[in-house]
Amino acid sequence: MRKLLALLLIMGLAVFSANVSYAQDSDTTSMEEADTSGAAMEEMAEEPAVPADDMAVEDTSANLSGYQILKKYFIDGDWRFMSFVLICLILGLAFCIERIITLNIATTNTDKLLSRIDEKLKSGDVEGAKEVCKSTPGPTASILFEGLKNADQGPEAVEKAIVSYGGVQMGLLERGLVWISLFIAIAPMLGFMGTVIGMIQAFDRIEAVGDLSPSVVAGGIKVALLTTVFGLITAIILQIFYNYIVNKIDGIVNKMEDASIALVDIMAENNVFKN
Repeated sequence: MRKLLALLLIMGLAVFSANVSYAQDSDTTSMEEADTSGAAMEEMAEEPAVPADDMAVEDTSANLSGYQILKKYFIDGDWRFMSFVLICLILGLAFCIERIITLNIATTNTDKLLSRIDEKLKSGDVEGAKEVCKSTPGPTASILFEGLKNADQGPEAVEKAIVSYGGVQMGLLERGLVWISLFIAIAPMLGFMGTVIGMIQAFDRIEAVGDLSPSVVAGGIKVALLTTVFGLITAIILQIFYNYIVNKIDGIVNKMEDASIALVDIMAENNVFKN
């Protein structure tokens, strides 16, 4: 778990650094190209053509892909705010991936497991049934093993052991969900904090310049809106994974409960309980 978190965090920081470097290199290259093509632009200026602003917009839209536009907006949103949102996304995804992998491993074919246990109990091999549970991964097999361990104490003891150990397995299945919920809540809050700070910066510029022109407040408002958008996107992505994980846990718990009831019936049918 810790290795996975560290790996994803390093990858995210590396991508972020690469984005910043890419933006700086792009700016340098654009300045060099502008210097070398100055003479050509002077010649073209004499001819009636599309305005320079429209040409710049068209060139930018044509050359930038969706991923490059996303990187541009991320950098424009001010790294001081966007980096915190990125960290929330990376850590949240790390917990989500860890939970999804764990839950997929924990998913067991309960019908097949109960069939194998039934075959062992029909032949009176309780220890063999325990070995079947030991060799099967997942919380369902662990709960059935606890029930078989208390077979000599009667059905009440089996049910009590299953319920008690089921609570333990339930806690293990839900481990890490609180952190995912935390990142879902924090990401938009960080975005809104960037919004407030961006608006404060915009009003500071108005106060310093003494003029309410669009060019004065555009930078601060842009930062404010971009941090909000990325914070909400992070929360939406993590919320989708969170709902999937919760649904997966509910399915495993339902199978655990059904298998527990079926185990007691199988043990009673095969006269496992001692009078």
